[in-house]
Amino acid sequence: MLSEKLKKIDWLLICPAVLLVVLGLTVIYSSSFYHSDFFNFQKQVIFLIIGVILMFALSFIDWRILRDGSYFLVILYIICLIGLAGLLIFAPNIRGIQSWYRIGLISVGPIEFTKIVLVLLLAKYFSTRHVELYRIRHILVSGLYILAPAVLILLEPELGSVIILILLWIGVLLISGIKLRHFLILCLAGLILLSLSWTFFLKDYHKARIINFITPSFAPLEAGWNQAQAIIAIGSGEIFGKGFNQGTQVRYGFLPAAQTDFIFAGIAEEFGLIGVALVLSSFFLLIWRIIRVSLISQSNFPRLFSAGLAIVIIVQIIINIGMNLGLMPVIGIPLPLVSYGGSSLLATFIGIGIVQSMESFV
Repeated sequence: MLSEKLKKIDWLLICPAVLLVVLGLTVIYSSSFYHSDFFNFQKQVIFLIIGVILMFALSFIDWRILRDGSYFLVILYIICLIGLAGLLIFAPNIRGIQSWYRIGLISVGPIEFTKIVLVLLLAKYFSTRHVELYRIRHILVSGLYILAPAVLILLEPELGSVIILILLWIGVLLISGIKLRHFLILCLAGLILLSLSWTFFLKDYHKARIINFITPSFAPLEAGWNQAQAIIAIGSGEIFGKGFNQGTQVRYGFLPAAQTDFIFAGIAEEFGLIGVALVLSSFFLLIWRIIRVSLISQSNFPRLFSAGLAIVIIVQIIINIGMNLGLMPVIGIPLPLVSYGGSSLLATFIGIGIVQSMESFV
C-alpha cells in the first residue's frame, strides 16, 4: 500500500520545493557569520525536516476529507481568527509589528497558516457555487471570509499579507467565473479603499517606503537603504557570483534582512545570474506542477485549491523579487520556501502536500 502511494509521488513538484529551501539555507548560513549566530540556520533545517514530513503525510491522505468536512474547515477558520486576534494582545512588538507569538526559542506566525485555510475555504465555497456567481451575494459572502482576517492583520499592522489575501480572493473569483461588470465594480471599490488607506490605515513607515519607491532620492539613507543595498548585492554577483559564503554584502551585514526580505539579493550576490536562474526555474517548475493539478482535476474543489495556492505563491514571488530589484515598495513579503521563517515554510509545505494528495487521487 505504501509502495503504491510512493510511486504516485510527483517528484517534479517536491524536488524544486526542497531545492529552493536549500538555496535559502546557503544565504542564511552565510549571513549568520556577521553575528556569529547560526541558530536561525539550525532552526530552518529543523523546519525543513518537519515540513517535508508534513508534506508526505498529507499527500497520503485523501483530499476529499477536506472537501466534505465543512465543519472542520469552519473550525480551522475560527481558530485562525482567534490566533490573529490574540496577536494584538499577546504578541511582542517587533519593529512596530505584532505578527508572531513567541514560544520559547521560536516564533509562530498564524498569518501564514491563515492563507492556506482561506484557500481551502474559498475552494470549498466556490466549488458548489461557481455557476451562481451572477449573484452578487456570493461575491459579498466570500469577501467577508477575507475581510475578517484582513482587518485583524491590518491592525498588527501587516500590509503585505493583506494585499496577498485580497489578490487571492480576486484571483479565485476570476477563475470561478465572475462577471466582468462585477469585476469592474470590485476594481473601483479597491481604488477607493486604496486612496482611503493612505489617510486611515498606513503607518508613517509604510508611507515613507512608498514615497521612497516613487522618489528614490527621498530618504536614501533611511527608507531607501535596504533596497539600495539589495541592488548593490544583485549587481555585484554578475554571472557566476562571488561564491558560497563569499558575498561581502551578505557575510558582513551590509545587506539588511538578508535572511528574510532580501534573501533573493543574497543568492544573486553569492551565485550570480546562474543562481537567480536556478531559483526562477525551480519556482517555474513548482508552480507549473501545481497549476497542472488544477488543469487535470475533474472536480472544482481541487481545481480551485491548486489555483489558489499557485496565486498565493506567485504573488509573493513577484512582490519579493520586485522589492529586491527596486521595482516595488518594501512591504515585508518573504520569498516562499527560500526566506527564513518556520511558519511560512511549514504552511507552504502543507499546501504542497494537499496538492500532492489531489494529484494522487485524481
